[in-house]
Amino acid sequence: MTTPISLNVLDLSQDWDTDTPGFARYDGPQIKWIKRVAFEGVGGMEITSTLHVGTHLDAPNHFVTNAKGIGELPIDFLVGPACVVDLQKMGVGDYDVYGSEHFERWERDTGIAIERGDILVIHTGYHRHYPSNWTASCGPIEPDETRYFIKHPGPTREFADWVKARGIRWLAIDAGSADHPMNTVIRQVRPDHAKKCAAHLGKPLEEIWPDDDIQVMHYDLFPHDIIHIENAGGEIDKVLDQRVTVGCFPWRFMGGEAAFCRFVAFI
Repeated sequence: MTTPISLNVLDLSQDWDTDTPGFARYDGPQIKWIKRVAFEGVGGMEITSTLHVGTHLDAPNHFVTNAKGIGELPIDFLVGPACVVDLQKMGVGDYDVYGSEHFERWERDTGIAIERGDILVIHTGYHRHYPSNWTASCGPIEPDETRYFIKHPGPTREFADWVKARGIRWLAIDAGSADHPMNTVIRQVRPDHAKKCAAHLGKPLEEIWPDDDIQVMHYDLFPHDIIHIENAGGEIDKVLDQRVTVGCFPWRFMGGEAAFCRFVAFI
């Protein structure tokens, strides 16, 4: 008689609703009831939204013309072994820059090797600041839209090069972007915080992220199909500093440049 396997599934996705904010210059969702049970005997909704809202997967064609869309990504590519790296425990915080040294230190401290073909899940702790965070059981909920989108840590080209060299399959992060906010349009949208960030890092932002490195985690990695989930969160604190199996499940959106997704860990 075969012993049944016990499988625990943890949800690493954030809530998605009418109040969930989109990324800078992306509209958030508009949701309305177009049928009501009382009148039509059935409930029906209509949704209008950009795709970079809530937990979502970016496809290569988000930044590369004629590259793969969401529906062209094989489902087995989206499920696999993952290392969940806790940068918050290392003291990485507001405006900070992280790089390969943090992940190699994590390997030494945990004794877990980040293997070729692994999915890399980056925990900054900023998911608790997202207005649509729902996991009070995993720690304090501290909604702060400005801190979440404007101040979260991020990498430079050095890290993008390391990701390619180490053969990372794809990434997920519990923050608004896989790039540092000051290496996105946010540098122009919030010049006040750009000044604060430069002062914190001790050098001009143009030296840290020159023009050729703008959104390097997108422009430099997507041509290699190294894509990422943004706005992960949910029960992520339950799998920190572990090797787990994760799955990303967007709908089969042919040609889609991004898609809302359910991101889960299988324990």
